Amino acid sequence: MDGERRDSLLVVRCQLGEREAFAALVDRWHAPLWRYVHSMAGSPDLADDLAQEAWVAVLRGLPRLRSPERFAPWMFTIARRAVTDHLRRAYRDPRAPVEEAEAVASGDDPFGGVLTGMQIEAGLSGLPPLEREVLVLFHLQDLPLADCAGILGVPPGTVKSRLHRARRMLRGVLVERGYEP
Repeated sequence: MDGERRDSLLVVRCQLGEREAFAALVDRWHAPLWRYVHSMAGSPDLADDLAQEAWVAVLRGLPRLRSPERFAPWMFTIARRAVTDHLRRAYRDPRAPVEEAEAVASGDDPFGGVLTGMQIEAGLSGLPPLEREVLVLFHLQDLPLADCAGILGVPPGTVKSRLHRARRMLRGVLVERGYEP
């Protein structure tokens, strides 16, 4: 059974009240959700809090989800809202620290030109939120263009242009930090 079909079945089982089905959804999707939130928020501790907030919203919203086959984009939309709400609160209260990932880039590249996850994460942290988010959804979460558009609430053409701009910006950030293309 493919992943989307299995997720759809799990969602229907959740809607029927099966607790084990929700636990299975969490087992399957917690790591991708956490990676997304972490890449947007920066801090592992903050990512834990925001992922938990997202899962609570998912649990509350599951009974109203009319298209079980669209679970993944729906879940990432909820996670995006949790991150956006956090950033909005942090922006309103300048005394509240906005945690940012601290990745140290070393001058030696032991993998002969291949970037490690930490190096990519360090580059992503140097991008504005819109560009970072589109790269994370499309490349790191492997979501199709249409799903990215749905999550971001923009047309697919806008996703394509953001991806182009984000890749160019990421390359610039990585070159600036000493990584050769």
